[in-house]
Amino acid sequence: MKKLSLLIVLFLATAISICAQHEPFDCSEEWIDKIKTLAPESPEVTPSRSRKILVFDKFTGYNHWVTPHTSQVIRVLGEKSGAYVTEITKNVYCLETENLNKYDAIVLNNNCSVGPRRDLILDLLDEDESLSEELKKEKAKKLENNLIEYVKNGGGLIVTHGAIVMQNNSIPFSEMVGGSFDYHPPQQEVTLELVDPDHPLVKAFKGKKFVHIDEPYLFNNAYEQKNFKPLLYMDTNKLLNKNKPIEENIRYVAWIKKHGNGRVFYVSPSHNAQSFENSRMLKFYLDGAQYAIGDLKCDDSPIDL
Repeated sequence: MKKLSLLIVLFLATAISICAQHEPFDCSEEWIDKIKTLAPESPEVTPSRSRKILVFDKFTGYNHWVTPHTSQVIRVLGEKSGAYVTEITKNVYCLETENLNKYDAIVLNNNCSVGPRRDLILDLLDEDESLSEELKKEKAKKLENNLIEYVKNGGGLIVTHGAIVMQNNSIPFSEMVGGSFDYHPPQQEVTLELVDPDHPLVKAFKGKKFVHIDEPYLFNNAYEQKNFKPLLYMDTNKLLNKNKPIEENIRYVAWIKKHGNGRVFYVSPSHNAQSFENSRMLKFYLDGAQYAIGDLKCDDSPIDL
């Protein structure tokens, strides 16, 4: 009985600690200033020319509280290092080809869509009462295809955390990104290991694993092909409160990949802004952005299954 009571006390203490480490807070100027002090002074690679990134951070489904923080992290990283300049928008018509072509890379930031349809673009077009149902569907397909073609033609794409859910039932979108969202166990302490400590895009971690509080995302659809170069992974045998069996114990949570002539950087970490209060994570994001832009050249060949 005493042993059981001790286990309960330890469990409650751990739960309280985890809650404290991921409690939401506003994206204040003070917090942004903190990120500015932690962000890299210079980029890993000097830009070959002036670079421009567009962050699209509109959502219709789950509201990740970290969304405004992530947008500001992207902006600060480019501004402080000089790697790129950033624009931020919530306008779905930013996916028109004429607009996409103004940028070296597009950032999809936590663009969660409403289930079970899981089509953020159509969700947003539903708000336009001037369009018929048929026109909404046609326009939604066109805007999604614009983004896919932009990447195929050489554009960069950065997809953060919940943005993988944006067009979650679209196989072409899944193939571009490298997978679709399946589910995640509750937030918990997650240990992220380096797939290849010598790969340039994990240089930030200096060969050491990264531990933080996060939603441990699991993926399906195109993920099964693993047509990407994995960067970070977690051992699912160590996850708590799994609501269904996980066949593979090694599951990747960040990767890069080619899509046509373009480059994609998917990064699941993080659901919580506290994770950005770590200079290693900030450099990882900046290096990934430089890869997507096209300045940081590295091996992005798929793993050998």
